[in-house]
Amino acid sequence: MTLDTITRDGLVMLGCGKMGTAMLTSWLKQGMTTDRVWVVDPQPSAWLQASGVHLNAELPPDPAVILVAVKPQMMGQALPRIARYGGGGSLVISVAAGTTIATFEAALGPGTRMIRAMPNTPAAIGKGLTAIIGNAAATAADGALADALLQAVGQVVRLETEDQIDAVTGVSGSGPAYVFCMIDALAAAGVAEGLPEAMAMRLAKATVAGAGALADTAADTPAQLRINVTSPNGTTQAGLEVLMDEAAGLAPLIRRTVAAAAHRSRELKG
Repeated sequence: MTLDTITRDGLVMLGCGKMGTAMLTSWLKQGMTTDRVWVVDPQPSAWLQASGVHLNAELPPDPAVILVAVKPQMMGQALPRIARYGGGGSLVISVAAGTTIATFEAALGPGTRMIRAMPNTPAAIGKGLTAIIGNAAATAADGALADALLQAVGQVVRLETEDQIDAVTGVSGSGPAYVFCMIDALAAAGVAEGLPEAMAMRLAKATVAGAGALADTAADTPAQLRINVTSPNGTTQAGLEVLMDEAAGLAPLIRRTVAAAAHRSRELKG
């Protein structure tokens, strides 16, 4: 199955919030035509209403792909809407948090070709990371199609087992919030050292954004990049001695943070 198949048979989206809008915007820019897209959304944005897609209309008989992008609490209403497609020719891709493949198979049938995806919020600006895993019915071609579609909003990684999604949630799904928290903390520390609040926030944002971009593109590992900027007995070393304390530093704190998020992800499975 290729993107040409979607152009021919159509794509259905259940839910089109920020994540869905980011995906749809990119697909339309890549040449997907609005007449082959059906969107079901009870509160469509002004952009969606003006986009030209089939909005809250009768769905096609056999769409190539059904993308489920509703909030977890809406899943009970969404799944009956697509029950008739279960076990058929449609590939179901879910970007809904917390809803397992087993839940979809119970509602749609075990023969339904299914890809579960876990994106993160930077996908809204095309800088996301999405982890995907298929069920037993999904083919290699299905995985390739999901990969191609989700690359519209950033990088895609393939998981070996569905259980790994809990760890992905703890690292990259919830991870942006950890980084935002760090930006706030870094800015607050700058203010405590005498910087104006606006300047401290600007410095913190730019530092985190620049360091992240460097880490993503450099050939060196993050550990080596850290060494490169650390002069012996200099200012960076002084700060790192606090941050890298084995008992009270960043590493054990992040380990507990990710573990807590992953644990909660396991509790919320449905």
